[in-house]
Amino acid sequence: MLQEINSPQDLKKLTLEQKNKLSQEIREYIMQIVSENGGHLASNLGVVELSIALHSIFDVPKDKIVWDVGHQTYVHKILTGRREALKTLRKLNGIAGFPKTNESETDCFNTGHSSTSISAALGMARARDIKKENYSCIAVIGDGALTGGMAIEALNDAGYSKTNMTVILNDNEMSISPNIGGLNMLLSKLRTKKLYTKSNVSVKKIILKIPIIGKPVVRIIQKIKRSLKQLIIPKMFFEDIGFTYLGPVDGHNLQELENILKLSKQVEGPILIHVLTKKGKGYEIAEKNPDKFHATAPFNIETGEPKKEKSKDYSKVFGEKLIELAKNNEKIVAITASMKDGTGLSEFQKEFPERFFDIGIAEQHAVGMAAGMAKAGMIPVVPIYSSFYQRAYDQVIHDVAIQNLPVIMCVDRAGIVGADGETHQGTFDLAFFRIIPNLNILAPKDFKELEDMLEFAVNLNEPVVIRYPRGGEEKIKFEKHNKIEKGKCEILKQGKDISIIAIGKMVARAMEIAQELKPKIDIEVINVRFLKPLDKKEILKSINKTKKVITIEDGNMLGGLATAIEEFIVEEKIENITLKSFAYPDEFIKHGKVEEIEKIYGLDKESIKNEINKMITINNK
Repeated sequence: MLQEINSPQDLKKLTLEQKNKLSQEIREYIMQIVSENGGHLASNLGVVELSIALHSIFDVPKDKIVWDVGHQTYVHKILTGRREALKTLRKLNGIAGFPKTNESETDCFNTGHSSTSISAALGMARARDIKKENYSCIAVIGDGALTGGMAIEALNDAGYSKTNMTVILNDNEMSISPNIGGLNMLLSKLRTKKLYTKSNVSVKKIILKIPIIGKPVVRIIQKIKRSLKQLIIPKMFFEDIGFTYLGPVDGHNLQELENILKLSKQVEGPILIHVLTKKGKGYEIAEKNPDKFHATAPFNIETGEPKKEKSKDYSKVFGEKLIELAKNNEKIVAITASMKDGTGLSEFQKEFPERFFDIGIAEQHAVGMAAGMAKAGMIPVVPIYSSFYQRAYDQVIHDVAIQNLPVIMCVDRAGIVGADGETHQGTFDLAFFRIIPNLNILAPKDFKELEDMLEFAVNLNEPVVIRYPRGGEEKIKFEKHNKIEKGKCEILKQGKDISIIAIGKMVARAMEIAQELKPKIDIEVINVRFLKPLDKKEILKSINKTKKVITIEDGNMLGGLATAIEEFIVEEKIENITLKSFAYPDEFIKHGKVEEIEKIYGLDKESIKNEINKMITINNK
């Protein structure tokens, strides 16, 4: 069946039986591709029937379907003419793992972070109404994303607006980790509705058969039922804010899905359809381990085991060191926004359950709560991915920095992360944190320095940002690890010809370059350690000695290390300086392997060496 589907129009010609067969073929196809390329598996296996039903009932690109987060759109891509292109999933110049408007007109809105779909769909619906056009606007959002404040804000506005739009709540009881919190409890109660409704109908039929008293008894029971319904089945939450609530419906029953979607098109105003799905559906190993298969590296389908053994990474080192520190300091607490596994906190939760807080997908709340805990005398440590820290920017400024509170903000997945592309690359954090007063901004050159920086941060009693990359250390091994002192850089190698000022993972690259170019070029290597406060004394001494400066960073050119050094040179009125900076340009970086992207933008070792040789040659003429 799969080979016959080149557009949603082909899908609409199929019988229900053929669509069920197609569902199985799509699951097998996605498993095959993800097992080779890596990607988001469990979420895509869970929405196969839902995606088929949506494209059977609605007409894209005229109708607009906004997929929240967007990592569950592999089925949508297959059904909208990208079946063969999916084989290039997440590869350089291949198809993206998220919706991209420049990839297909059936992708109506770019998504990559959670909780944005309802706002976008409502915006489209309001624009449609102003222009007096006629099409459907649908937001597909998971129960995990519903914990994000933006989703609640949008629900509040959409319900009040009376605008025609549909929110499909894809309820699989999971985000990346199992969902927690009050909204999850609400949805747990809603999931009982199906059983409740069936029982209610059966009881009503039996009582109506009783002579004379049957109908009066039913009326009394209905009054009692309405009261109980408020307690047992709080679908009223959605209805009370203005939505027509439909469901719950079995998200793997195509006939039920199509029926309820058809019904929704006849209802005026905002509608919420509650769909129950199973993450990892059809692949038993993923069904049992949905968190493991949320995002996976290439794996063996038969066993579920990764094809390449996972090596030690920065997240694991962070988690282990935090446990060590917490054993000696009862004030240390850890906060995660539904990412305990990804940020290395799983073992911390087991060791200190009373000092571990998973607050769901709610980065703003995570940082705001951390500020409250710090104000009350605790030492909160908040690891969040770089691209997700963007969502808590106001809290970093307003709640933490203005009050100068000792919150330790650990920025995981900093720099280029690779295959997830623009929405997940962590290239902006150095720039957006640097302009905030009171922050100490550090980046380690290796695992040992991350441990040292954590220890330093815990004892500083000031706001600290520590950023580190995805994955493991660079190949070079550092023998020297000087004590971390506030605002002090580290001179790793003395030199007289050129100064390389590097930060984080790029320090190792600077050392490799220095070793490979000697004795031809005598390079001084500075591990800046602190982007803020900058060690101006040592950097000035080095610049005045060599008069040739290179900066290397795994971040954006604007606002980061390159900008800091340029500003410093101007501020100090240093003349006759040759300066070359290696960083990412003022653009969003596409998906691909980290080493491929570094080569494209000239941050690989060979490109930097070539530029150094040019710089020396020009200066010697």
